[in-house]
Amino acid sequence: MREDTVGFLPLVKNETLKILLKKRFLVILLVLVVLIPVFVYAQFKTVREREKQFGTDDWRVAVQQQIYDLTNRLGSARVPEEWKRAYRVQIQKLQYYLDHDVNPASPSGVTFTRQFLSESASMFIPLLVLAVASDLVSGERSLGTIKLLLVRPVSRSRILVAKLIALALFVSLIVLASVALSYLIAGAVFGYGGWDMPVFTGFAASGADVDLSRVHAVSQGVYVWMQAGLVWYAAMSVACLAFFVSVLVRSTAASIVIMMASVIAGMILMNMADAWKSSKYLFILNLDLPRYLSGALPPVEGMTLPFSMAVLGLWSLAALAISFIVFSKQDIFN
Repeated sequence: MREDTVGFLPLVKNETLKILLKKRFLVILLVLVVLIPVFVYAQFKTVREREKQFGTDDWRVAVQQQIYDLTNRLGSARVPEEWKRAYRVQIQKLQYYLDHDVNPASPSGVTFTRQFLSESASMFIPLLVLAVASDLVSGERSLGTIKLLLVRPVSRSRILVAKLIALALFVSLIVLASVALSYLIAGAVFGYGGWDMPVFTGFAASGADVDLSRVHAVSQGVYVWMQAGLVWYAAMSVACLAFFVSVLVRSTAASIVIMMASVIAGMILMNMADAWKSSKYLFILNLDLPRYLSGALPPVEGMTLPFSMAVLGLWSLAALAISFIVFSKQDIFN
């Protein structure tokens, strides 16, 4: 047993070094370092414009104005009914914060991190994950290095497990880097406090109403780590599916394009999924797990956090099972 473990750890180390040598993780860090300040600046300008517009920095005035604007939109005949449902839910949530005298968007590094994770869960972070996951197998087949790996006295399944462990490590690092850089960069502008600020969770959207019976307050720090865990879970499902495509497709470019198109298609489909009820079983519509913490309306009525996690889990398990079966039978040497 110990010899197997000792023999397996070098495989994991080797796969980790391969990913590092491609320098894609460094590119991901560079993307975060470049784009997060842009997002922070946009948030800073929004706060300043709001203060200028209302002539005060009192957050209650801004929230009341948001409620007023959303209420006016409900009266427009040109607004689709599904948008109106989302507006009604948002109005009730804002009113709940107002009634409990809690600023839902108090400027701080932690608040920005919370908002960044919420906005990036379904597309931005999955795209970053694809930069690492999409060519783990197809890349080696394109370069021919997979043959050198397979001539070693190691089973193909152990090779795939080693690749998956290395992939899980880098998915974790991407999520942690997103949290850390968001907090550090935004904190330099808005301050590093806000960990103890209360955030309400437990909103349950049902039709045009919100069930408030399970709403409770948690510290913003706890809320951020809850979000990070859900983002990691969704990112790992994307990684598993990208790994599956990488096993099936010989071309690295084709593997990346297939997965990028799938993730982007999910964002497009989300706006029209309510009319296609069975689309809730597609993995791309279940990636935005943090939306359930905030009580936002799901893409298809009836979707819940356990449902979305189950769908992502089943897609991931199926993708991994097929990957191991196909890879064990593939003729790599031709």
